[in-house]
Amino acid sequence: MTQNPALKDRWHPNVTVATIVERDNHFLMVEELIDGKAVFNQPAGHVEPGERIFDAALRETLEETGWEVTLDKFLGIYVLHLADSGSVYHRYCFSAAARVQHSGPQDSDILAAHWMTASDILDAEQQGRLRSQLVSQCLRDYQSGRRFPLDLIFES
Repeated sequence: MTQNPALKDRWHPNVTVATIVERDNHFLMVEELIDGKAVFNQPAGHVEPGERIFDAALRETLEETGWEVTLDKFLGIYVLHLADSGSVYHRYCFSAAARVQHSGPQDSDILAAHWMTASDILDAEQQGRLRSQLVSQCLRDYQSGRRFPLDLIFES
């Protein structure tokens, strides 16, 4: 991959988090409007400046779905390169258990939160209705049993 020398010193990947929350063979998903199109995603979002990765995952899930969750495992870091914009996203994906439902989504960018089967999610992929290919990749890795302990991530 060639890199523009002028961008070398300015390159900053976008750091994001996502959670896979399963309950009764259904997965907690959000429906959001991106470029005028309704798409599905796991509860996910950007890590804010000074915020810990674990805290960001808990916050984003609560804001986007109204669900308080407990992180239980780490699935991995997923990297997405967007050729059209040159943006790069580093997604820290976790599995989590649903604990308490508060109100619905608090994030104005979210149309709704849904509990969907894996089949529904993969059907949405076939229809081009997933936010990115990371959504289905994280789901497939989760279904395959991919799990790492949370202490794989160290933050001081």
